[in-house]
Amino acid sequence: MRTLKASICVAVTALALSLSFGAPSYAEEDEAGTLTRQMKELYRAGKYMEALPLAQKSLALREKEFGPDDPHVAMPLNDLGTIHYNLGQYAVAEPLYKRALAIREKTLGPNHAEVAMVLNNLGDLYRALERYAEAEPLLKRSIAISEKSDDPSIVLALSNLGAVYSNQGRYDQAVPQFKRGLAVLQKALGPDDPEATVLMNNLADAYINRHRYADAERLLKRSMVVTEKAFGPDHPDIAQAQNNLAALYARQGRSAEAERLFKRSVATFEKTLGPNHPDLAGVLDNLAGLYKDQGRYADAEQVLKRSMAIRGKTRPI
Repeated sequence: MRTLKASICVAVTALALSLSFGAPSYAEEDEAGTLTRQMKELYRAGKYMEALPLAQKSLALREKEFGPDDPHVAMPLNDLGTIHYNLGQYAVAEPLYKRALAIREKTLGPNHAEVAMVLNNLGDLYRALERYAEAEPLLKRSIAISEKSDDPSIVLALSNLGAVYSNQGRYDQAVPQFKRGLAVLQKALGPDDPEATVLMNNLADAYINRHRYADAERLLKRSMVVTEKAFGPDHPDIAQAQNNLAALYARQGRSAEAERLFKRSVATFEKTLGPNHPDLAGVLDNLAGLYKDQGRYADAEQVLKRSMAIRGKTRPI
């Protein structure tokens, strides 16, 4: 039996909510501040639909209080863009990021850490849209700014730049970015911090494509353990790790294990992100490839139809 050359979806790279690296301080937390804090907790738990209305209301309150171009508005713009990104609503996220970037560059200068954060987020949005020529310079600029200030949030741009390289098959360039990011993050937060799991998934993807299967399997299983310990079994990062591990097993001819994990990934994505998220389409593509390899063409066609329907809803015209 030939081994399936399954496509591996690079793990969705975690983006920083600006609150993660410092928010404006108020003598007493106002309504917008309370909403932002609650939204961050939901976001970290992967509950993006629940976080969305809180982010929208926080932005509306800040715009009403300060005006649409005030520095206080940049943070909620970035945060709202990040939630829309994670929901696969890329066309909504892009103008939010661009507004946040313009405000921060104007008020803080071109080399501020908060500018680096939005550059990272916009760059990864372009990666998700396969606009790699636009993504790469934004992410490199974000890294250069963070290097000057020794900012630990450099990890995000390192991971996203590595993902740009992986998406283009440039794995030799991707691996050093992922390794560097993982080392910085584990030194700062420890080996069991869930922030490191996205990097584990992305590094595993690069290892799979370089045929380092044992190293990849170890990283993927580790990422699932860490994520489940932090957030429980229903989290988008677990779904991504399940997909990547399934694709690894498919490449090794372990079809029964692969099918089981692909189906678990589909169920987890549906439960956490809904039935029409673009990341779900990638898992369905992989499952269809497995079915084709087994000669189960009717099953493959059914799964592919669903994938195409999802992509039709989420891809920009």
